[in-house]
Amino acid sequence: MNEPNEIIKTKKPIKYLSVCSGMEAASVAWHHFGWEPVGFSEIEPFPCEILKQRFPNTPNYGDLTKYSEWPIQPGTVDVLVGGTPCQSYSVAGKRGGLNDPRGNLALVFLGLADRIKPKWIIWENVPGVLSSNGGRDFGSFLGALGQLGYGFAYRVLDAQFFGVPQRRRRVFVVASLGDWRSCAEVLSLAEGMRGNLASGGKKRKGVAADAGASVEKPSILWSAGGQANAERLIDKAGTLLCHKSQQGGYITPIIIDLGDTRTTHAVVEPQVYENRPNMAVRRLTPIECERLQGFPDNWSRISWKGNPPEECPDGPRYKACGNSMAVPVMRWIGERIQKFTHDHE
Repeated sequence: MNEPNEIIKTKKPIKYLSVCSGMEAASVAWHHFGWEPVGFSEIEPFPCEILKQRFPNTPNYGDLTKYSEWPIQPGTVDVLVGGTPCQSYSVAGKRGGLNDPRGNLALVFLGLADRIKPKWIIWENVPGVLSSNGGRDFGSFLGALGQLGYGFAYRVLDAQFFGVPQRRRRVFVVASLGDWRSCAEVLSLAEGMRGNLASGGKKRKGVAADAGASVEKPSILWSAGGQANAERLIDKAGTLLCHKSQQGGYITPIIIDLGDTRTTHAVVEPQVYENRPNMAVRRLTPIECERLQGFPDNWSRISWKGNPPEECPDGPRYKACGNSMAVPVMRWIGERIQKFTHDHE
């Protein structure tokens, strides 16, 4: 993972509450800044166990719909962050939007915000939220933020421009109590800056570029997204596992994009069988999926159902990785809030 080059200190550590926590991309992204989690909210058994083992001193309050029972007082949380379930907004689903119970968790999220009154709110979802119900669902969410006294800004950010080797577009809403200009400043992207979608085709620095600098670029054999998507993936195998060849060099795997950014990516890599080179197709390993999201290796490999970490099954690890936010994107947003807070203290 990339470490921040320079950490700007604030007078007091920023305290945050993370809901729909999953395997906690926010905490992995923000612990370098000294931010302090006051609690999590997760109900899925496997991610709950990740939280318990990785953050034993932070309470998991569980069911988001029971937020009124949580012992959190107004004014004690600086940042509320969460990505409520996206299935009701995804273009791949039935698109029930706010009529779907999962979509309604977005309104529960707002109810929590109204109760604890954080200075900042960060909400993440799939791009399909912009067109769900003709855009009315997203408009209702933003309108409710305004009624609660929050100014806001939003934009679509793609993880591939923040140093991880995958194309993962997500909508990020940043809201600030009483002021929209601070949100616009947090989400602003200068021309040529890493993360700027318009300059994404330019050579950029970061994890993916640095990790692949010493190996030959792979080729894309097939991509569900067509040739344009294949070209985007050409330079993105650097953070995947590389294998040492008999000649002493390192062979980079070749990515096959199966059209699903969650768990169905595969790679094609050179292998030697009976002294003849062959191409073998395999699924990404859990470690590679963690790297695609910017997590440390084996972050999701935990003791599970009485078994040691080395016996942790792959299935729940794939699901946890696929449902997570991308760590580098969360780190970038955190850096911007940290800097804004420092500059205006």
